[in-house]
Amino acid sequence: MTYRANPDDGIAWVTGASSGIGRGVALELARRGYVVAASARRAEELQTLASEAVGHPGRIEPTPVDVTDREAMAKAVAEIESRGPIALAFLNAGGSFDDAAGDFGGAGFRKTFELNVFGVVNGLNPLMNAMKTRGKGQIAINGSLAGYGGLPGAGAYAPSKAAIINLAAGAKFSGDRIGVTIQIVNPGFVRTPLTAANTHPMPGIIDCDDACRRICDGFERAGFEIAFPRRLAWSLRAMNHLPYRLYFALMSRGAPKRAN
Repeated sequence: MTYRANPDDGIAWVTGASSGIGRGVALELARRGYVVAASARRAEELQTLASEAVGHPGRIEPTPVDVTDREAMAKAVAEIESRGPIALAFLNAGGSFDDAAGDFGGAGFRKTFELNVFGVVNGLNPLMNAMKTRGKGQIAINGSLAGYGGLPGAGAYAPSKAAIINLAAGAKFSGDRIGVTIQIVNPGFVRTPLTAANTHPMPGIIDCDDACRRICDGFERAGFEIAFPRRLAWSLRAMNHLPYRLYFALMSRGAPKRAN
């Protein structure tokens, strides 16, 4: 039987909770009765978030941490576990950073991978170790439909999300052996601070609250992948099965540069 967390089993941990999808998911989980350990670097934003959850069946407990600091992440997991077992984790922290003109693969590229990939790995390791001792747990990782295939102008973002999708699929094999459910969340375009700066078309864009409800519904009943909107997900997946000649021709005609 695939394990599904519930509020009676322990704490939900959400990284990248100071804004966007992470913030919305933390609030939605509190509405569903969870005690949520909300993590981000900005402690003041987490305090504001906690106050907004007052009156919900659950609550939010600020847990500041820099996900790119491997030692700090291990300590954060241990500190949360001292309060109660982490039943559900949403490794969500991510972003996109531009390189300087003419310096592709420079500081922005490296910062994107450090946050989007290593920020997940730094949480995945201590979580798997803790959950293995209990023989159960649930970990969801925030990817993106942008990780399905190469996109024009996506810089480091799409490659980092492709790595995350692959990482989650590989981790599922390990999780299955120890009773830990692994999921990948692949949103399309969501109205967040990350997409607010986009100037290109964003087909199928949805409000953040809607996206967060879909994600939390997926924690409760979806399989390995939580992907939305479905029409965009199916279209992008189908396009990635085309011969490259056709794929490049279609993508060059104004296909989305970045999802999520």
